[in-house]
Amino acid sequence: MSTRSGRPATRRSVALLAAPLLILAAVIAVGSMWYGYAQDADAEFSGADGQAEEVIGAIEEGYEPWFSPLVGERRPLTQWFEPILEVLRDPSGGLPCIHAITSGHGFITSDIALATRLGVHRRGIDWDFMPQALAYPQAKTTRTGLVGIRELLPGCSLLVEGNAATVRQDWSPWTFVAKERRHRTPEEAASEVRSSVFHAVSAWAEADKSILLELSGGLDSSIVASCLRRTSAQVTCYNLATPVPGADERRYASLMADVLGVGLRSETLRSEDARFSFPIPESAVNPRVAALQYAVDCAMDRAADAHGAASFFSGGGGDTVFCYLRSAAPAADAFWERGIKRGVSAVHDLSTLHQCTFWKASRLTLRKLLRRDTMSFKADRTFLDPARPVDPPPPHPWLNPPPNALVGDRERIIDLAGTQVFREVIPRAGKRPMRLPLLSQPVVEACLKVPAWMWIAGGRNRAIARAAFADALPRDILHRTSKGSFTNYVGIAFRHNRRQIRDFLLQGHLREHGLLDIRTLERCLAEDAALLDATFMRILSLCAAENWVRNQPRHST
Repeated sequence: MSTRSGRPATRRSVALLAAPLLILAAVIAVGSMWYGYAQDADAEFSGADGQAEEVIGAIEEGYEPWFSPLVGERRPLTQWFEPILEVLRDPSGGLPCIHAITSGHGFITSDIALATRLGVHRRGIDWDFMPQALAYPQAKTTRTGLVGIRELLPGCSLLVEGNAATVRQDWSPWTFVAKERRHRTPEEAASEVRSSVFHAVSAWAEADKSILLELSGGLDSSIVASCLRRTSAQVTCYNLATPVPGADERRYASLMADVLGVGLRSETLRSEDARFSFPIPESAVNPRVAALQYAVDCAMDRAADAHGAASFFSGGGGDTVFCYLRSAAPAADAFWERGIKRGVSAVHDLSTLHQCTFWKASRLTLRKLLRRDTMSFKADRTFLDPARPVDPPPPHPWLNPPPNALVGDRERIIDLAGTQVFREVIPRAGKRPMRLPLLSQPVVEACLKVPAWMWIAGGRNRAIARAAFADALPRDILHRTSKGSFTNYVGIAFRHNRRQIRDFLLQGHLREHGLLDIRTLERCLAEDAALLDATFMRILSLCAAENWVRNQPRHST
């Protein structure tokens, strides 16, 4: 929706709490209902119950959500004067939920900048948290980079009652990998995956009407495109290329744009577009946005402005929900779940998928069968001061597996928890909705029901998704196994800016606070140093953190 001026409405909301607190129990579960997309800023909240049920019905008529979409829920008369607020965040994490509550006072908001401007929050960097943020960049936790600010994780509820504030987990991915929920046949699995993806894409498309589809030409964005074909939305297909090999996928993207009957729009990123020092939105509570994300963000924002798009659509998260594991875990699951015959067949699929011998695939599968790794995010202490202790993040609520959880399920649920950082690296989502339909709750649930070994059937990754949309995709995309990469582009940008990056980090706030391994950084940032891809990508992630710090108010650094 848009404002009366015709411009996209800003996605922000804030609730201020004060004691004594007299609020009806509230459940906020559907992001767009309280995301600021009302016709004007004074739109009443009274219609949200009906809107929530309408959106759920549009996604899938028979879908039964894990919550009751109620706002202003009636309570027993004896409890009417008990102050209580309940905020439920949907599992996809589409709506940010930031809060600071102490003794019944505080605020809950989707944009920390609102609280700052209202004078109820003064920004300050949590330097005690920064070592953990740098060592575990892929981990989403309740803690943020700002002092006193916490985030409600997807699938959890925040309950404020009297002076107490507690968090409760209300959704778990483990529910959907349970034996009684598993799909028994590939045909059954493909049918539900296709239905859930189509309904999620079409529901968002019919709501937004005008869409900029970020069409890479890969399988995931092409599946989203195929579903948009059957909607009434106006779709602009946009593709980004680079002047160096690796990321030019316009040939594949054009095939899919032709299916939609629209031309492919494209832009070539310049190496100077990938900057390491740039403005960060005030809404950013964690140091996540790096040089590549900034370059892509600016290009997509310009395209959306030029084509009058109301929202962005992306296939982001597809690799995760479609179980694109790069290990032998799927074959190990087949042995545990279906026995020797199914297990041996899965090992054959694994060897075909990774183009290795059957014996190597067998050895790797056996290793997975014998090991039970703990579910936790791995630390990356590269370029961090080795003398500085780093506390591991608190356990993520999704990384608490039931007894005898299958290794493939463990790996894909770790990956699923990792997708919770996706929206933080997309600043453009603060101007227009960023739709990631493949991470919509019904899609995630449908895909979790598919055993990991089904996803590698026939030696193809994401096999069930390919089967589900076999009649909707061009043959070259359906059978494509390669993936584009921006690594070469980022490498060129790094080499062009190596000297400036050296000064940026070695004269910055991270060094001042004793967080960096200065000697190793100096050696790697020398002009003649040859670096592996992972090394310069890590350096740029440190630049992202330094840049975030420099964007904070001067008093906070």
